[in-house]
Amino acid sequence: MIFNTYWFIGFCAVFFPVFWLLRLPGLRRTWLLAGCAYFHYHFAGPAGVLPIVAIGIATYLLALPRIRLLCALGVVLAVATLCFYKYAVFLCHDAIGLLAPRLAADLGRQVQDLLPGAPPLAVSFFVFEFVHYQIEVYRGHEPIRRPDDFILFAIHFPSLTAGPIKRYGDYLPSLRQGLTGVSPEDVAAGATRLALGLVKKVVLADNLTLVIDFHQPQFTSLPPGQAWLFAGALSARILLDFSGYSDMAIGLSRMMGIRLPENFHYPYAATSLQDFWQRWHISLTSWIRDYIYIPLGGNRHGLARQLLNAMIVFALCGLWHGPAWNFVLWGLWHGAGLVLNHAYPRLLGPLGTRLAGLFARFPVLGWALTLLWVIPGWLLFFYEPATAWRMAVKLFTFA
Repeated sequence: MIFNTYWFIGFCAVFFPVFWLLRLPGLRRTWLLAGCAYFHYHFAGPAGVLPIVAIGIATYLLALPRIRLLCALGVVLAVATLCFYKYAVFLCHDAIGLLAPRLAADLGRQVQDLLPGAPPLAVSFFVFEFVHYQIEVYRGHEPIRRPDDFILFAIHFPSLTAGPIKRYGDYLPSLRQGLTGVSPEDVAAGATRLALGLVKKVVLADNLTLVIDFHQPQFTSLPPGQAWLFAGALSARILLDFSGYSDMAIGLSRMMGIRLPENFHYPYAATSLQDFWQRWHISLTSWIRDYIYIPLGGNRHGLARQLLNAMIVFALCGLWHGPAWNFVLWGLWHGAGLVLNHAYPRLLGPLGTRLAGLFARFPVLGWALTLLWVIPGWLLFFYEPATAWRMAVKLFTFA
């Protein structure tokens, strides 16, 4: 957690008063650039900053000529960077290792020697935003001409570590508005949102983590009601944790007059799995839809292709959260759920039509079924597959 450290509190105590006192847009821009660069260097260190600087310079320069081949090269370079820093060891040990263990061991040692102790800070968010940028320029949109605009888009400090994932076409006009002037309403709304995020993360999510860690070793001996309470606490914790970070990022940006996209919209009120994914981590879901699902064909080539595309993109969505099989399985779990959610009216014929009508008349039924799918899925997100399976069996056997 970065936003509740003493260093960050001191950083904000200096950064924001100066930002508000500076009236000229050019001076505010320079101060914001300095603050973003200092924030990134402090938390990422030289080993984390240098790869991002390199891929950022390449992304900026490759997009400037608006040559489609260069933009495609930029996408490949960004994705290769993400795969190297975040997934190289996973691919060697868990993918290649299934077919050629000796080769995987040799490659794993060589890769480990090249990698830093940890991936560069927020490399997944950097790569997703850089890929978005290159693809939009590839599609004909105007590239960012000013280097300082691109730097601010790349390392805007509130969203640097945990999103939301920005789109440059929305961010740059908002940035210019914030550099021109910040209203008292912006500062008040941003501070309120920041406080809400801190309460979600520090007061609620972190304390729920203590409860979860205490009860998890005893999970198999818990009565059925308490087992479901545990699963509900796990589900609440991840929502409060992720949305708390988003609230803090949105609030900090709003205090500068800059608006970031909303990222969560009461996802546990969803009445279908499709509805859930329109409310959960919205910036990530919309990115995957626009830059993976639709290019794969989306829903344009028949039901079978549509369902296959959904499984592919959600496997990648799971893998984006971390290089481990439990994340892949969590993504496939949701991909399978969306397949069922979309296809059951056609697959079940008249029965499916009646069920769809029933869910339309009684949304509470869809809400209950959605939670029954989402809540056990979080077990896969947090635990190894074998452990998650035992815990899921406990939930549904009532033993």
